[in-house]
Amino acid sequence: MSGVPASAAGGTGRRPVPGAKLGAAAVNQASLWNIANILTMIRLVLVPGFVLLLLADGGYDPVWRALAWAAFAVAMITDIFDGHLARTYNLVTDFGKIADPIADKAIMGSALVCLSWLGELPWWVTGVILGRELGITLMRFWVIRYGVIPASRGGKLKTLAQGTAVGMYVLALTGALATMRFWVMAVAVVLTVVTGLDYVRQAVVLRRRGLAAERAAAAEEAAAR
Repeated sequence: MSGVPASAAGGTGRRPVPGAKLGAAAVNQASLWNIANILTMIRLVLVPGFVLLLLADGGYDPVWRALAWAAFAVAMITDIFDGHLARTYNLVTDFGKIADPIADKAIMGSALVCLSWLGELPWWVTGVILGRELGITLMRFWVIRYGVIPASRGGKLKTLAQGTAVGMYVLALTGALATMRFWVMAVAVVLTVVTGLDYVRQAVVLRRRGLAAERAAAAEEAAAR
């Protein structure tokens, strides 16, 4: 990374202390090419490759499906590590904030749509999952001025269940494993709906509290005049 502490940038003339941690602003300005962003970019690049592999030779060749699963697995692994690295080493950037959720939805959305198009996954399942993700994204914009709702344990379980279920559907499984993936997907759909409703509840509460705080502040300001 190539950034300087705020004290040095401010023209005080002091040299940065060796080993000192960089401020958040300095880290964000250091470089777009940090490891967290690179992993996010890899995930974005994997999306078209994954689709081509999944649909190759009509979409039913076990070998191509196995390769598609490998690409999907790599994308899911990078999703875990890029966020962890960004938070742990203060590598959060504006690019990462925008690209990371886009990459997540792109790989999952493309997998769901392709599987439904191949007739292996009901369209209503794809609609429920993608509808939930779109709705939550719009909900975030609705309440962003009042705060951010942190990721819950249920949300993390939902992501794990979705990734596992979709990965099992990408593979050309038969027999007991094919039956198992149905139930894993059922769990994923339930978690998708339940966590989505919980997010809506939290968003409504957060907005109400924000509006109440704004009204209280306005009342105090009016009383002080």
